[in-house]
Order: sequence, then C-alpha cells, then structure tokens
Amino acid sequence: MKRLINQKPTKTLAVAVAAAPFLLAVGFYVVASVERLAENPNDKLLPSLGTLAASVDRLTTEPSRRTGDILLWADTQASLFRIGSGVAISMVSALLVGVLTGLIPYVNRTLSTFIAAVAMIPPLAVLPIFFIAFGVGELSKIMLIIFGILPVMIRDLQQRVEGLPSEQLVKAQTLGASSWQVFLRVAIPQTLPRLFDVTRLALGSAWLFLIAAEAIAAEQGLGYRIFLVRRYLDMQTIIPYVVWITILAFLFDWLLRHINQWLFPWYTAGRSE
Repeated sequence: MKRLINQKPTKTLAVAVAAAPFLLAVGFYVVASVERLAENPNDKLLPSLGTLAASVDRLTTEPSRRTGDILLWADTQASLFRIGSGVAISMVSALLVGVLTGLIPYVNRTLSTFIAAVAMIPPLAVLPIFFIAFGVGELSKIMLIIFGILPVMIRDLQQRVEGLPSEQLVKAQTLGASSWQVFLRVAIPQTLPRLFDVTRLALGSAWLFLIAAEAIAAEQGLGYRIFLVRRYLDMQTIIPYVVWITILAFLFDWLLRHINQWLFPWYTAGRSE
C-alpha cells in the first residue's frame, strides 16, 4: 500500500476536492441565511442568494443615478488601474534593485540594511504622509501599494541571487564576462521566474493596501464602494464586491502562474500547483 505522501488524486478527484471547500462555504452561508431570515425576514446581515443575485444584476447593468456609470465596472476599472500600476512598477524595481543588491557587494552594503529597515515600517502608518505629500489622487494610492510590497520583493530576490551557485559566477568570469554581462546573462535569467512567484505572494498585501487607500480617500474603486455602503449595512452590495475582489485576485494569481510556466518551463517543471 502506498504511503499517503506518495498518493496523488486523479484529475477528476482533484477538481472535486478543490471545489469541496467552496461548496461547504456556500452551504454554510445558505443555512445561516435561511435561519436568520426565518427569525427576521427583514434581516440585512445575511441576504438570501436570490437577493444577492438581484443585487449583482443591478450593480452590473443599471447606471448610477449620480454619475451615470455602471458602478461595478467603473469601480473595477479604477481599482485595476491602481493595483496594476503599483504591482508593475514594483516588479521592475524589485528585479533591478534585488539583483544588484544580491550581486554587487558595494550596493549590498549600501542598500540592504536600509531596505530591511523600510520593510519593517507598517505601510498603513505612512498612508497619511502619502496623502499629504502626493495628494488624494491616484499617485498616493499607487505609492502605498509600492511601499507596501516592494521592500519584501527586493529582499526575496536578493536572497535568490545570493543563493546562486558561486561556480556559475566564477565560470562566467573565467570565460571573460564583465560585471554587466554576469548581471544580464547569469543573474537576471535565473531571477526572473522567482520574480513572478514573489509577485504572486505579494498580491494579497497589494489588494489590502489598495482597499485601505480607497476606503480613506477615493471617489471610485472597489474598496471605496464597500466602505461607502457599510454605514447602511448594505450587505447586498458588500458581499458581491468581496466575492468579485476575490475572483479578480484569483485571476491575477492564475495569470502570473501561467505566464511563469509559459516563459520558464524549466523553472516550474515538476511543481504541483
């Protein structure tokens, strides 16, 4: 008999066990909602699935009386611009700074302690400073995302470069490679796949900082809408927005994982995800 650690589910079983927690969560919600609505038909905390479906239809098809926009799509567009900009800038910056600090001792001695110190600062604590320095427009929200995830990404990539086999660096230099060529031809290609992995890990934090920034100062956005309607206990809007944010985050993660597999099949070969 195979040991448990050597047993793998079939494709059908893998889909079934992956879907099970979601079905359990929905089932738990339905049971709780039915019980609360049986006690109080006007209960707002856990609306029925039919009420949620009607709310989703309203949010995705009916223009706002105030702005004329369809709220869910307008909020999604605003939030995706902010998080997309923040994550893209963080990826490019983390790749350059992380590789340089891991590869060049002078840069390492100059920046690594500073980056480690910055990574310890709670990003939400500096949010008021960003609003004062950059205003309440898009820049402050994008800066918060960058400030929140960039130091962690840099440190991860730096460790990746420091973990490269020294034989590779010595061999490249023996063959006449300059520092620039070692950076470009040895360090960067082996760090790029890890960049996608660390970005996937940072996405959760990026969404957190986005929602926090939009909750405080914004006129559009998924986080703005949730915090706007919370005062009315409008769970018909809040729950679909939370589910939609989860779907978007999952799609981001899925996209990065498949881009990584497509660009660097040697890196992801043999991994089970």
